[in-house]
Amino acid sequence: MKTLLQILTWWNGQTLNTRIWSARNGKKVGEDEQGNIFYQTKDGKRRWVIYNGESQASRVSPDWHGWLHHTFAEPPTERPMIHKTWEKPHEENLTGTPAAYAPAGSLRRVMPVERHDYEAWQPE
Repeated sequence: MKTLLQILTWWNGQTLNTRIWSARNGKKVGEDEQGNIFYQTKDGKRRWVIYNGESQASRVSPDWHGWLHHTFAEPPTERPMIHKTWEKPHEENLTGTPAAYAPAGSLRRVMPVERHDYEAWQPE
């Protein structure tokens, strides 16, 4: 079933052509905590990621994002970024999912908050 998904879909990880191209032209550089695998060409000019699961760019951590876009020469496996104690861990963009942020008063909240700072306009 997984092979059939690779042939027919591009949003569930790599396609069959990407797998073949990565095997022939790519060199595995590393893997992140989510299981995404990062490659570069043997001459080091092109860099790409094979997602573990759904292809969602916000799943790439800032460390690897900087490497993918040639901001950093060395990948995080060779030269890890120094993180401050106050930094939160990377989290993918949750927009459009049930875990997305819903502010107080939002219709998406399970228990809507009763607001006392607003009075509805009533026609006279």
